Amino acid sequence: MLRKNRLFTPGPTPILPSAQTAMASFAMHHRTADFRALYARVLSDMKEFIGTKNDVLVLASSGTGVMEGCVSNLTSPGDKVLVLSAGKFGERWRDLAQAFGCVVEVVSAPYGETFSLDAIRGKLTADMRAIYMQATESSTGARHDVEAIARLVRKSGDDTLLVVDGITGLGTTRFDVDGWGIDVIIGGSQKALMIPPGLAYCAVSERAWKRMETAKSPRYYFDFRKERKAAAKGESAFTPATSLFAALAAALDFIRQMGNGDVAAGRVALIENAELAAEMTRAGAKALGLELFAPTCPAAALTAIQAPDGVDSSAMVKQFREVFGAVVANGQAEMKGKLFRIAHLGYYDYLDTIGILAALEHVMAGARRKVEYGAAVGAAQEVYAKTAMVARK
Repeated sequence: MLRKNRLFTPGPTPILPSAQTAMASFAMHHRTADFRALYARVLSDMKEFIGTKNDVLVLASSGTGVMEGCVSNLTSPGDKVLVLSAGKFGERWRDLAQAFGCVVEVVSAPYGETFSLDAIRGKLTADMRAIYMQATESSTGARHDVEAIARLVRKSGDDTLLVVDGITGLGTTRFDVDGWGIDVIIGGSQKALMIPPGLAYCAVSERAWKRMETAKSPRYYFDFRKERKAAAKGESAFTPATSLFAALAAALDFIRQMGNGDVAAGRVALIENAELAAEMTRAGAKALGLELFAPTCPAAALTAIQAPDGVDSSAMVKQFREVFGAVVANGQAEMKGKLFRIAHLGYYDYLDTIGILAALEHVMAGARRKVEYGAAVGAAQEVYAKTAMVARK
């Protein structure tokens, strides 16, 4: 049987066709008036996509590069910072802060869970210079309550900066970046924006810009002040990933079309799409008797599902790929073999969701589990039908 390769991983995600075309046909030098116009338009649209009036930077980098920049630009060696960690990417914040000589306090939650607000409140001392967290922990499929945490941070005063890794959160979760007082929020191109890896972006508050004037950690390529100065002239400080910028412009145009000409409305539609696909997937998994890995705080960016007892999720991931050409994500590190992750962020639709659940039924049968064919698909269709009915009213 013919097999089409399909990505169901939480990054890279499927590429928007118009973005592919834009990359393939792009041949513009980055120090020209035409590229400056494109660059300025993309930065303006990115503010609408993120939902902020703060300056936005876009760099040729993975998301981790901008995460590093959020430590090097905002801290000095010896600064006390708080890391909220509930998975592999929370641990990355810890490691980055330690690499730059910060004194790192950690509030931890078990994998698949979220944080106690009381535990965070107990760590918020007057000398805490920054808090680093994820919006969505994509290693576990858990979503954290950024709004509630931001409220705690802002009550503690303006000296503590809140930095949010929204790499899989942006485009899948509602944020009020300026209203909540998020000082930096980070995103990546290969997630909800539907283009290949290679660009990372962030929105930066005036509090954070002010901190950069006194921070003493070393920085060069990831000196956000250089990028801000260049961006004001419609340029990047260093050579940009020009073809990816063309793809990003196409993706933002697609999101604008989703919102009937409004990027902000398109962002809302994109989030609702991810939320619906995630709810459908959770219902389908439960209909097969599977357990969610983050049942109390599930993300919309992806769904992490525990492998059945006695089954290695690596074998399930292999069967998805070899039988159906569907690439789903295994668990990471010590979670490998224990769970698999199905993504919903970006260019996924109803048929993608129904298709992967139908494949899951066969994968379960292949693992010698009793399966009622159509159970997962039917449960997902019920979710979709209820949502569509509400939308029609």
